[in-house]
Amino acid sequence: MITRTQDHRMYVAGDWTPGASARRLEATSPATGEPIGTVPEGTREDARRAILAANDAWPAWAARSAFERAAAMDRVADLIEERRDHLAYTLTLDQGKPLHAEAYDEVDELVVYFRMAAADATRLDGSMPPSVDATKRVFLHRVPRGVVGVITPWNWPYTMPAELLAPALASGNAVVWSPASSTSICAVGLAECIADAELPPGVFNMITGPGSEVGDEIAASPGTQAIGFVGSTATGRRVAERAAGKATLLEMGGNGPMVILEDADLDAAAEATLASAFLCAGQSCTAGERFLVHERVYDGFLARLEAAIGRGLRLGDPFSPETTMGPLNNETTASKMDRHVADALDRGAELLRGGSRAGGFPTRLYYEPTVLGGVTEEMEVAREETFGPIVPVTAIRDEAEALRTINSSPYGLLTAVWTGDLARGLRFAESVRTGWVNVNASSNHWESHLPFGGRAGSRSGIGRVGGRYPMETFTELKTVILSLR
Repeated sequence: MITRTQDHRMYVAGDWTPGASARRLEATSPATGEPIGTVPEGTREDARRAILAANDAWPAWAARSAFERAAAMDRVADLIEERRDHLAYTLTLDQGKPLHAEAYDEVDELVVYFRMAAADATRLDGSMPPSVDATKRVFLHRVPRGVVGVITPWNWPYTMPAELLAPALASGNAVVWSPASSTSICAVGLAECIADAELPPGVFNMITGPGSEVGDEIAASPGTQAIGFVGSTATGRRVAERAAGKATLLEMGGNGPMVILEDADLDAAAEATLASAFLCAGQSCTAGERFLVHERVYDGFLARLEAAIGRGLRLGDPFSPETTMGPLNNETTASKMDRHVADALDRGAELLRGGSRAGGFPTRLYYEPTVLGGVTEEMEVAREETFGPIVPVTAIRDEAEALRTINSSPYGLLTAVWTGDLARGLRFAESVRTGWVNVNASSNHWESHLPFGGRAGSRSGIGRVGGRYPMETFTELKTVILSLR
């Protein structure tokens, strides 16, 4: 364990700086309750200074070849690999993820994002459409937007920033990053890897501090030409308002319905529910937050789920090799769990497991894995994103009821459906209005190179993260016409 705290700095224009204000934010571990460091409480002035530095730096960075920028992304990946143990330990201490079950996996995926961006940057291509004039040639090619503002959450404090930072930088933009305050120590660790990869000063900048001030300034500033955001629906909407007129990529909330039809493999569905509901202690936009189970297999699924939880889930010290689920990251999230469970029970839900904070741990952020039966539409747990280790189960009469329930939801991020009939599963996937559908896989099954985002018009966002797809937002087409005479 860390026995003393360290005072960290923000990164602007190639230098580690204390920032404009003397105020600092103290980071406390959700796992141990101990203070683990401080970071500057950034201000709008700090954000403006970073944006100016980025605007000075990006033209020269954009002028470099795609292969030079790709080499820089590979240097970042090399440094992450060298610091794998330190980054994983920091993630467990600062975010609360189990070290062996989850933290190392997130660091390894972080490497993938930078390697992938390096490769994708060298494949950005254009075209030569015909001209109406035989003496002219037309060239279309993608060019960087300029300065990309990146605002990211605390639940995946390495990979969610990386899915925006890496493609933005690789495609020739400069970046100003506002990371979540509650995992700012993780943010410093990632920023150190990028800074030590020797990008030109000003190409990458990180401002720690409250998103309501730093993130708001980045979103609204005329000095940022594109905004990438991952986080809650409420915050995403504010970011979209402040960034009106800019290119925006917004990956926001969901409630991850998992539909279990009467012909599903119940054993496999129950095992997949462990990842769907309890990965990252349920703190994921892809977590299963609605379980719509056919009435004919309702009891059988719940019995298998209880057995699967007993076999495969261990709430405990996230540094222990046996632990599969650690604490929640912050009190706001834990309080929301309390509120949603209480509301559901008041409205008639059945508490089948858990339902409260676990005792005997260093903090009050350890929450029992919770299963609720008899969940109905009017309950908060059915209508909102809980973001905790919970399985809210609703009995459905048929497949059509499941589709009506999901398609009437304001969310539209992801759905999982379980059925023994693959054709039926494909028809369901084509009919459900979400941006991603898994058939016979957990809602938390994720592949980092694939496009991920919400359906049009939903509260789940706009644009796509994953692989090369953010580059479509962070670059734009330029048309050049050349006269041969």
